[in-house]
Amino acid sequence: MRIFKENPALNSDQKVHWRDLTSSGLALALTEASLNHDGLTVVITNSAKEASYQRGAIEFFSKGQDLPILIFPDWETLPYDIFSPHQDIISGRLKTLAKLPTTKQGILLVPITTIMHRLAPVDFVSSRSFHYQVGDELDRDNLQSQLNKVGYNRVDTVYEHGEFAFRGSIIDIFPMGAKSPFRLDLLDTEVESLRLFDPESQRTIESVQRIDVLPAREFPLDKQSINTFLNKWHDCFDNNPDPCPVYRDVKESIAPQGIEYYSSLFFEKTATLFDYLPENILLFTLNDVETTADQFWNDINTRYTEYGVDPERPLLKPSAVFLTVDKIFHKMKNLPRTKVKMADVVGEAKDSISPVHHVPDVTVNVKLGNPLSKLESFLNSDFDGEQRLKVLFCAESSGRREVLIDLLKSINLSPRDVETWTDFLQQKDNCNICTFPLDEGIFCPENNLCLITESDLFGQQVMQRRRRSAAANSPDYIFKSLAELKVNAAVVHIEHGVGRYKGLVTLEVDKTTQEFLMLTYANDAKLYVPVSSLHLISRFGGGDQSAAPLNHLGSDKWDKAKEKAAKQVRDTAVELLDIYSRRAARNGFSCLPNEQDYLSFSSDFTFEETADQQQAIDAVRNDLLSPQPMDRLVCGDVGFGKTEVAMRAAFTAVSSGKQVVILVPTTLLAHQHLQNFQDRFSNWPVVVEELSRFKTNKQQDQVIAAVEQGNVDILISTHKLLHAEINFSNLGLMIIDEEHRFGVRQKEKIKSFRTEIDILTMTATPIPRTLNMSMHSIRDLSIIATPPAKRLSVKTFVRKYESRVVREAALREILRGGQVYYLHNDVKSIQRVADELSDLIPEATVNIAHGQMRERHLEQVMSDFYHQRFNFLVCTTIIETGIDIPSANTILIDRADKFGLAQLHQLRGRVGRSHHQAYAYLMLPKEKKVTADANKRLQAISAADQLGSGFTLATNDLEIRGAGELLGEEQSGHIQTIGFTLYLEMLDRAITALKDGEKLTLDTSLESGIEVNMHLPALIPDDYLPDVNMRLTLYKRISDCKTSRDLHELQVEMIDRFGLLPETTKTLFKLAEIKQIGTTLGLKKIEAGPKGGRLQFTPNTPVEPITIIKMVQTEPDIFRLQNNDQLSFTLPLNDAENRFMFVSNVFDKLLAKP
Repeated sequence: MRIFKENPALNSDQKVHWRDLTSSGLALALTEASLNHDGLTVVITNSAKEASYQRGAIEFFSKGQDLPILIFPDWETLPYDIFSPHQDIISGRLKTLAKLPTTKQGILLVPITTIMHRLAPVDFVSSRSFHYQVGDELDRDNLQSQLNKVGYNRVDTVYEHGEFAFRGSIIDIFPMGAKSPFRLDLLDTEVESLRLFDPESQRTIESVQRIDVLPAREFPLDKQSINTFLNKWHDCFDNNPDPCPVYRDVKESIAPQGIEYYSSLFFEKTATLFDYLPENILLFTLNDVETTADQFWNDINTRYTEYGVDPERPLLKPSAVFLTVDKIFHKMKNLPRTKVKMADVVGEAKDSISPVHHVPDVTVNVKLGNPLSKLESFLNSDFDGEQRLKVLFCAESSGRREVLIDLLKSINLSPRDVETWTDFLQQKDNCNICTFPLDEGIFCPENNLCLITESDLFGQQVMQRRRRSAAANSPDYIFKSLAELKVNAAVVHIEHGVGRYKGLVTLEVDKTTQEFLMLTYANDAKLYVPVSSLHLISRFGGGDQSAAPLNHLGSDKWDKAKEKAAKQVRDTAVELLDIYSRRAARNGFSCLPNEQDYLSFSSDFTFEETADQQQAIDAVRNDLLSPQPMDRLVCGDVGFGKTEVAMRAAFTAVSSGKQVVILVPTTLLAHQHLQNFQDRFSNWPVVVEELSRFKTNKQQDQVIAAVEQGNVDILISTHKLLHAEINFSNLGLMIIDEEHRFGVRQKEKIKSFRTEIDILTMTATPIPRTLNMSMHSIRDLSIIATPPAKRLSVKTFVRKYESRVVREAALREILRGGQVYYLHNDVKSIQRVADELSDLIPEATVNIAHGQMRERHLEQVMSDFYHQRFNFLVCTTIIETGIDIPSANTILIDRADKFGLAQLHQLRGRVGRSHHQAYAYLMLPKEKKVTADANKRLQAISAADQLGSGFTLATNDLEIRGAGELLGEEQSGHIQTIGFTLYLEMLDRAITALKDGEKLTLDTSLESGIEVNMHLPALIPDDYLPDVNMRLTLYKRISDCKTSRDLHELQVEMIDRFGLLPETTKTLFKLAEIKQIGTTLGLKKIEAGPKGGRLQFTPNTPVEPITIIKMVQTEPDIFRLQNNDQLSFTLPLNDAENRFMFVSNVFDKLLAKP
């Protein structure tokens, strides 16, 4: 069945316009047009985002059909950028260019801005490509020569596109255009086998028959091409080329960063994308591509004018790198072009009115008695006489699909599973469901068809994103999670004390199969804890695990230890709340910025905020608008957007008439912040100044005078500010960057400011004392743990020092045009080490940087490194904070065992600031042994290789160092007895009780939760999830869920990750939901079995006694009251579903008002 019956332009004389199309409707129309055309369909979009959306939607509508979908990706760099595109992008572009000339049918999606770049000649890719098949003869030397010629780098271990390795008869290659690297196994000179392998684990994925090798770049770098480049450089530029890093690198056969904008110099003549296209194409242009092209051409010329004046990096004229707008549209004139307008445009030709519309309003409203009333009304509408509407629901994932099916049951819909859009059209059933991450549905009234997505139902995008859940980013979750629990680790059971975790075991109790944590105590006594009681278990934390004092089961020592700790907790809670209340009682300043100005400033941010970043921005802004002084800690990994949070805060304060001071630990960071803030505030009447040793004494005096007169709005300063006597005109906000880098006296000085103004502290790894205060709620905490789009985690290696490893790591980076940090933290020997490295790696241009250099010299060195005038920096920890050099993506840290966790994390954060894969090598001495604590630190830093792991590392640091130094000796004794995690929980409960005005009793701190036993198997089977640690983590997460929504989201996540839930796991979730409701009812125990059960109430239950009495009086055969605190019930409940339903009904009666 064809929905969209209008034909596209079939020759260049036709003028065809398609109008009024939705995004998904357009994808359907393009799919149908392409399937009915014997040739390539080219779709030119306004942006890469639009191309990406259309690609996904076309995949949905064409699934099951033989329709290749090609995308020619944008470089994702700015015109004349000094950085190169990511290797994966180059790989995708080369793959498309290789396929285009021979593509018989399919769709090509390409942004208009991408078409405007000049390309290599059409025969470039094909002439430098080759392939091998199983059984082919292969000469190793000839293959190495081929790979070198087309730009591949030889390494020891293959990780990235464009690399190869030889190991005896094994050859590893990661070809451009391939999703995974290949492993060739030779038998003498014959290819015996070909396998794909995982670059992370280096393990085989599957066997294949053929490998296709494309060139490594979009330009050649052989001797002939280099000579062409050098000659054409002289033709284009008159100045001396020797000081130009680009010219020098190419001369040395190195492809520098940003070389793509000089790539036309490698060829006698360039080509355009139109030259690559086969004959007989259909051309579609979406919306107003002409305006987009004009804007891009203006941007090109603006950047050429601004950046073309640097004699060290002269720029080619725009026409030598890009196609003009006139040339682009002149080439389109000779092609059959269909213009697509997504909205009605007055005066345009009206050759087509779309039969595809937006889905009517069918949004779910949970506040209504029937949340699906709008959907039900729409489905029951009379569309075409007797013919009923045929509908396809589209769920984002298999987990969401199960949820949607349950939801539709409430209006008596039982959708049938279909795989594809084509299956749906052929299906006779009126209600169907499929799984695909589609963002927008379609309604075709002429055909009585409707596709309804989750976005249509829930009114917002529910696209699956590769990011951790908000709960997993919460400080509480990270600290209390059992995810890292190892066998023999110390744990605390709230009722039995400190024991050792020995693993998960499955036991049958009362004919019911359950999974238990096995704990051992003193004298090898064993305790089996059901997974449904994991809320009673916490990590010991806060000290040496091996020295944790194991308790005796049945002894009263644990109860006494808890009582002592509870008394001390009460005193600490009172003291902390006193600090909190004194702060809250102070008269702060409420910022009142102009809302329109703030929105305008926010819109200047050139990136899309991540969810975590936006939450941090909102939290800080709300703090500033409140009259209570702010004291907030924002923890986020390097490059995750903390600076933008600070900038929004600064704008809010400055636009409310307040001055802002930004305290940074180093001169280099102060200078970089100055440049960033001046650039970000350039469109606003805001004066930004710097106070650091980069300024002379006279300049510093001038800045201080301007600050005191109120002529400086934002002051960026090192610790000099803390020693200077400055009388601010109207200071309102202090932003502290990397507080852990300041000394004790400096921190005391900072503390004095806290009594008067708003304080915002930013850090990648909070020092444990700061972390501890945040976890006590005395300082507010925001965590930014979601990486920016396309950011890759830094691959971290712990290695004994070997010159071979150093050389390979450096060459891997230098040969891809990047830069290297080599950290050697000893000024006395740094020059000697630099000289040795120059000898070891002659391909590198080496320089040094350390804190004892003269300020101007240091500034010049860092400026030269930023501008890529050299590529290998031997330095001390002076680079630890804030130096942002996106092209530096490898760091080698000498004597890594000498650094703390926070420092290692900061240093590793100097690389990986772009979307290139970055590497960190933690080098250890060959001969010397490292200490146990150093080993723990190195294990923690190498294990925490996920993006956003700074907060997790801080909790590791807390455990490695122990809690005594944080809270003082008195608390330390209790913490060592009951464990840090339980101590924190008790303290949190005590603080909450005091805040709520409740009387603080021992029970407040020692509450042990609710016990539920439904006499049903409730576990995550090991055949469903074999990973014991993952099962334990999920048990803990289920146990810690606070709302039914939390449970619901976790179910969705598990179905997406591991498949449909087994019955025993569904039961586990039902038990968790019963526990939640039971907690609100003040229940201590819930038990239900085949013959009945009982509910036991706590003394402070909110249930009215009259409610219970009425239940007993109304149904005396079922309910009985026992011991004044128990309600028993007797009736047959053999069926599990009936058992849950009965308990749920009892809850409803207890919740009802008398």
